[in-house]
Amino acid sequence: MKGIDMNLSVSSSESVPGVPLQSLDELWFQVSGTLCNLQCEHCFISCSPHNNSFGYLTLADVERALIESRERGVKEYYFTGGEPFLNREIVPIVERTLEEGPVTILTNGTVLKRNWLECLREAEQRGIYTLEFRVSIDGPTPEMNDPVRGPRTFERAMQGIALLVDFGFLPIVTMTRIWDDEEDDRVLDKFRKVLMAHGYTRPRIKVLPRLLIGAEAERTCSYGEFDRVTSEMMRDYDVSQLVCSHSRVVTSRGVYVCPILLEAPDARLGATLEEANRDFPLNHGACYTCYQFGAICTNPSTKQVIE
Repeated sequence: MKGIDMNLSVSSSESVPGVPLQSLDELWFQVSGTLCNLQCEHCFISCSPHNNSFGYLTLADVERALIESRERGVKEYYFTGGEPFLNREIVPIVERTLEEGPVTILTNGTVLKRNWLECLREAEQRGIYTLEFRVSIDGPTPEMNDPVRGPRTFERAMQGIALLVDFGFLPIVTMTRIWDDEEDDRVLDKFRKVLMAHGYTRPRIKVLPRLLIGAEAERTCSYGEFDRVTSEMMRDYDVSQLVCSHSRVVTSRGVYVCPILLEAPDARLGATLEEANRDFPLNHGACYTCYQFGAICTNPSTKQVIE
């Protein structure tokens, strides 16, 4: 059944478990809002060149959040969008954030410039914290990737990866599983070979599950009424596997619970990190996917990265 996730909850509100913010380990910045140079057909927050429901963050916005995050013991920072490199202040923003902790930038890799990477490489080398890149590509060939991400996006993203490698970065390539599960080995083996042919000799790949919201709900299907997390399911479950237990997202419209639920009204928890320090009920279909697959937003552990 196609359509938009209507955020249906399970049969009674008492059965919806809430997750506390155990510690604020990661802070996300929706630095380019929902604006992106691409319009991917599986984007869970429907980013596009025309979606300005969330706007850019300024260097001043990020600075305020960094000061507050320092007081709360944040250990690492993530920049996402939309496409972060559409924000004209992204380089000084990242340079400043590297003074506070490790940084990861989630990008589609199609708009990278040498002078930006040169500045960021120098900023990382000046300090003690690391800079990671995650590049989104959804298949080892244009025939698999481009129908979802747009014409020539595979070619342009691979050029971006080659540029990152040229500057000494080892990007994590993230692939949304748009193929059948039994095709995993074939797809991953082929992608390793393609990346190595582009000069990435030790490629890192992370496979992500589809999130049946946003554009993906229109492309395939949305969550069913019973695709929800219940209190029974949370019994003896390691809550630290859920990103909402250890992170929050700063956006142009306030602080949200996670990078996935920006279109859900109840996901906005307040204007500040202090206001956002409260429980969040797992009453969304996307929460069910996170429950199944663990911390899908944050960087993978060594075991999760396929090298």
